Amino acid sequence: MTNDKPFLVTGATGNTGAPAAKILLDAGHSVRALVHAIDHRSDALAAAGAEIVQGDLLDFGAVSSAMSGIGAAYFCYPIGPGGLLEGTAIFAQAASEAGVQAVVNMSQISARREAKSHAARQYWIAERLLDRHAFMTTHLRPTFFAEWLKWQWQRNGGEGLLTLPFGNGRHAPISGADQAAVIAAVLQNPAPHDRQIYPLVGAEELDHYGIADQIANTLGILVRYQPVDISVYAEAMTAQGRTAFFVQHISCVAQDYRDGIFAGENNLVEAITGRRPMTVADYVSANRAEFEHDGVFAMREHFAHVA
Repeated sequence: MTNDKPFLVTGATGNTGAPAAKILLDAGHSVRALVHAIDHRSDALAAAGAEIVQGDLLDFGAVSSAMSGIGAAYFCYPIGPGGLLEGTAIFAQAASEAGVQAVVNMSQISARREAKSHAARQYWIAERLLDRHAFMTTHLRPTFFAEWLKWQWQRNGGEGLLTLPFGNGRHAPISGADQAAVIAAVLQNPAPHDRQIYPLVGAEELDHYGIADQIANTLGILVRYQPVDISVYAEAMTAQGRTAFFVQHISCVAQDYRDGIFAGENNLVEAITGRRPMTVADYVSANRAEFEHDGVFAMREHFAHVA
């Protein structure tokens, strides 16, 4: 346990940080939420009882200030060029100086020494950097989020389309909410999870044809999965304005996905949280409105020939 000191949650307005903060608040704990910007999402956290601190994870002073008096912390750094390792070093040093007892780190399932993705290799190095400190560490390596389904979703009237470069690969999509439950559980009782690496997966491993079938059955419409070449998808991401760093990452992990790196099933979510993770059908039902229109990252104009 962390002696009832506040918990620090970074990425606190994101898909895992926001629900993790809410779980901790609902359990009666004090939560300090480090956010990059003050907006309606941080306002919602404040209304729920969180202490809101605005700052940048690359600002050592801001992170040190946010870490003061904290018992355990959740570290979540977004995929981007040049920031992860510096941000991890800053976070680790600030946590060490503040006497933080435990850190839960959001990594990814593709993180490994030999990763071709620059981002994935950096996440692996970041894990090793955190492990060098005295505080307890737990690394979470989720497969692709269930949120990917709504982000990449294309709605064409009474039909849905998933256009992705994943071939016939398989994974068990995991929701941000289920990851948040793991994060909150480990923060509240970190000792059994010290120096553990947890590959987090959802309820059922499927290929994208099976995922499309589950979405179709839930929404009551026709849903197609349209696989595309990795190079074609990379060109579309570039045309959409994504950074070269991000395009290189997605291109490499798409090949990892085809090679089985993202596949597999386990019971870690249930073992750690006491509840089974959501199925694809559960996720779509809970987010039905998001499937009534194109997702935020849909590339309709780039894949018009398969729409």
